[in-house]
Amino acid sequence: MKVVILCGGRGSRLREETEFRPKPLIPIGQKPILWHIMKSYSQYNHNEFILALGYKGDLIKEYFMHYRWKISDFTLNIRKHDIKYHDYLALEDWNITFADTGLESMTAKRLAKLKRYLTDEDNFMLTYGDGVSDIDIDKLVAFHKEKGRIVTITGYNPTSAYGVIEVKDGIAKEFKEKPESQDIINGGFMVLNKKIFDYVSEENDVMLVETVLPQLAKEGQVATYHHKGFWHSMDTYRDYLKLNKMWDEKKSPWKTWKD
Repeated sequence: MKVVILCGGRGSRLREETEFRPKPLIPIGQKPILWHIMKSYSQYNHNEFILALGYKGDLIKEYFMHYRWKISDFTLNIRKHDIKYHDYLALEDWNITFADTGLESMTAKRLAKLKRYLTDEDNFMLTYGDGVSDIDIDKLVAFHKEKGRIVTITGYNPTSAYGVIEVKDGIAKEFKEKPESQDIINGGFMVLNKKIFDYVSEENDVMLVETVLPQLAKEGQVATYHHKGFWHSMDTYRDYLKLNKMWDEKKSPWKTWKD
């Protein structure tokens, strides 16, 4: 099944990093967060990726065009410019389509621009280029097929950024350190049927989550797979520091693939 990754936004809340590169290229450890997301899918044998590019998309193209020599040992003959790569089988066996979906396009329009790459299968996957998770992709896909809806989103209960206090009659009864919210958010990692293209178009420049999914929900066409494991987005510089600290300390739950 093909995997669409939305990589076109400006990431304005992380301007310390995104002023010079797109958010999907911000590193966790030595690799961009985009690479971590792709590894999460490829461990379940989903190796066909379509990257919806926009802001600084040329840098994402450059990263993968130069990927092989950057991570490999190789022998170079200077005169002939012949290159012999060593251990090339260690490279990821990914097919990546790089699609320019517009500098300012909103997410529904970006998806509509990808229609020509997504008509050969009934279903495809879609996620954002800034969130990592330990989600079981096989279970997500099975849930989507079981429910038979146009869209399946991954629901997640986020942890509060702050501790909370239980108060009764003006007296603090209990302090709870960053409890899990009872509300469910859309954590990305979606599965969509190609019928979605009846609801999006290049002429209607709207947000997928704010406009299209609410319409589909009213029609009973949005299933929600409740993920109770790890999920974290990279929205702020604080998120960047936290995810890198977890990676450096080898406490990164989203790394479920083998080296």
